[in-house]
Amino acid sequence: MKGLIGRKLGMTQFFTDKGELVPVTLVEAGPCYVTQRKTVEGDGYSAIQVGFEPVRQRRLAKGELGHLKKVNVPALRHLREIRVGSDEAYQPGQVLDVSIFKTGERVDVIGTSKGRGFAGGVRRHGFHGGPKTHGQSDRHRGPGSIGAGTSPGRVLKGLRMAGHMGADRVTVSGLEVVFVDRDRNIIGVRGAVPGATQGLLVIKEARKQ
Repeated sequence: MKGLIGRKLGMTQFFTDKGELVPVTLVEAGPCYVTQRKTVEGDGYSAIQVGFEPVRQRRLAKGELGHLKKVNVPALRHLREIRVGSDEAYQPGQVLDVSIFKTGERVDVIGTSKGRGFAGGVRRHGFHGGPKTHGQSDRHRGPGSIGAGTSPGRVLKGLRMAGHMGADRVTVSGLEVVFVDRDRNIIGVRGAVPGATQGLLVIKEARKQ
């Protein structure tokens, strides 16, 4: 398993070798630093901790700086863990860039979806609302009944209702890598990815190839 942290740059269009016009999301991915190696013997699982986006040292706590100085890497704003096989040779201090991915490969992209604030049932869950006639004057977008009275006598947990929408961790699986630009640390994936422009993303090798 391999992966990088990056930032969403936006969307564009790209012509394939067959002349097909496809939507592409551009991601500035890496360079990332391996800041820690987790092992089955010492931690119970196999993973690497990856750091992204150099930042001034005063932006970090002393504990964070000490953790990074141990492996001789610069101060980094973001740290994420990526599961890897116990037989994969990653070393603390190693630099990873977009060249670890190849054109045509499939990747999973993880990000935080755009926050939509407080939303009603129609927008949040796709409810069709109440009737717009027969005396119904003020419940066009209402949710309707939310349960019975005597039994169970309460609203069941998990009922779809109005509430906070968006700002969730979302994974889009199996996106195709359309191109890789190592000089500018840019990777292009076919289709849309979660979040707004400049949002933080994690790009990993697809679980289902």
